[in-house]
Amino acid sequence: MRYSKTLSACLLLASSAMTQAAVTVTGDVLNAGSFTFVPGARLLDAVSQGRPNAESYWLAAAWLHQPLMEQQTRLKAGVLFDLKLLQRGALLEDNSSLAALAARLFEEVSRLPVTGRKVAVLDPVALEVAFALNYSLNDGDHLIYPRRPSTVTVLGAVEKSCTLPYRAPQQAHEYLKSCLPVTDADADYLWLINPDGQVKRVGNAAWNREDGVFAAAGSTILVPVRNDNPDLPTPDLNEQLAQFLATQPLPEVAP
Repeated sequence: MRYSKTLSACLLLASSAMTQAAVTVTGDVLNAGSFTFVPGARLLDAVSQGRPNAESYWLAAAWLHQPLMEQQTRLKAGVLFDLKLLQRGALLEDNSSLAALAARLFEEVSRLPVTGRKVAVLDPVALEVAFALNYSLNDGDHLIYPRRPSTVTVLGAVEKSCTLPYRAPQQAHEYLKSCLPVTDADADYLWLINPDGQVKRVGNAAWNREDGVFAAAGSTILVPVRNDNPDLPTPDLNEQLAQFLATQPLPEVAP
């Protein structure tokens, strides 16, 4: 009887441990670390444990959510496939500049990790008053609260990626004056990736210019690759590239 009770207690403890979720909170917080929660825990539970600095850049806080890892792995693979397809097609057409651009972007994307980032509001006050924003956590999730950056990044179809000083108020397209697109860029649009992970395609030509679109500190501006050649079928390349770049959180410590 005693053995049976002991075995039952051990099984109960093991079952409890298996259903607990470990969530990590790092960055500009007062209590960084890994915390264990019971099933049903939500974002606010982890945020309350981590205690983000009131002066940290809540807009750019990132939630790395384990269930999205597989989906974003496929997204990255699709981007790399299209870039390799674009490179090979450009070589067949003797377009060496486009081939070189596709090869460079392939290498840059290859080095980026799959993060599982999920777009979410991580402002502690907003989570406290809006239950609909307070999503459930999963084991292995990670919350990152970066310090406020002072730069905007421009990359894609440019000579080389640029890290430019953030200037307010400056519209997104104005940053291209300091980081010029190459001849193989799509001049009609740019993609603005906000620090909260939201993505927006912005008209950038004389016929579709969207004024009043501002880049926040920590934003990334993607200059898209011109891919309107029907012989190089990569119609979703730029959108999917922007979506994948949006999964990359800002550094926990601003440079």
